[in-house]
Amino acid sequence: MAMTREEVEKQIAAASRRGSPLSLPGADLRGADLSGLDLAGADLSGAVLAGAILREANLSEANLGQADLQGADLEEAVLDDAVLDEADVAGANFRNASMVGTGLEGVNLDEAILEGARFL
Repeated sequence: MAMTREEVEKQIAAASRRGSPLSLPGADLRGADLSGLDLAGADLSGAVLAGAILREANLSEANLGQADLQGADLEEAVLDDAVLDEADVAGANFRNASMVGTGLEGVNLDEAILEGARFL
C-alpha cells in the first residue's frame, strides 16, 4: 500500500530527530501528495512516485536514481544537485523546476514536460 503524506511527514520528523536525511529507498509513494515538503538530501532511490504530487517540494541533493516518476507533478520543485540517474520520467511535469546540477545519466527526457525548467 502506498505511503500517505502523513506517514512521510512522520518519517521526515523521525529522521530530523536523528539528525539524518529521510531514507525511503524503494518506497511506494504512488499518487502521494508531497507538495511543498522539504525532502532535501532524501534517499528515494528506486521509489515508486508515479502520479505523485511534488509541486514546490525541495528535493535538492535527493537521490531519485532509478525512481519511477511517470506522470509525477514536480512543477516549481527544486531538484538542484539531485540524482535522477536511470529514473523513468515519462509524462512527468518539471515546469519551472530548478534542476541545476541534477544528475540525469540514462534519463530519457523526451516525454517529460520541461517548459521553463532551469538547468543552469
